[in-house]
Amino acid sequence: MTGAVVPVVRIQAQDFDVAAEIARLTQGRADIGAVVTFSGLCRDEAGSLSALELEHYPGMAEAEIARIAAEAIERWPLQGLTAIHRHGKIAPGENIVLVVAASAHRHAAFEAANFLMDYLKSRAPFWKKEHRIDGSEGGWVDAKEADAKAARRWKPHE
Repeated sequence: MTGAVVPVVRIQAQDFDVAAEIARLTQGRADIGAVVTFSGLCRDEAGSLSALELEHYPGMAEAEIARIAAEAIERWPLQGLTAIHRHGKIAPGENIVLVVAASAHRHAAFEAANFLMDYLKSRAPFWKKEHRIDGSEGGWVDAKEADAKAARRWKPHE
């Protein structure tokens, strides 16, 4: 690839195909030696959850994720970076998020994928609402301190 790496950032209601996204990033490329993927799925929370509803501010969420993806590209020597996050009602077992980081070497790909996922879990502008099997709403899900702590390791001055 010539020129700067431009991250692919998509927020969408429809599902995604992990293998197709990896192929899209790597097709025709001989400079990639490592591809690290993370795919996050909706859990059923011990059988109590019927769906997780994700909301976001269109435009703002994409811009924020693109900003942090660009930071990952500045920090590590990447050949490609993809971030896809779904919105809407998502059933247990369905995909929520995908991060694909490609680099010449595994270390950069692992670090960039970790960095981007730590941001997505702690600071990305998404709101999650639980819908329970019994028909009740479980309410909005609060951010977890463990996720915030994981993200702070990338910016220890914060």
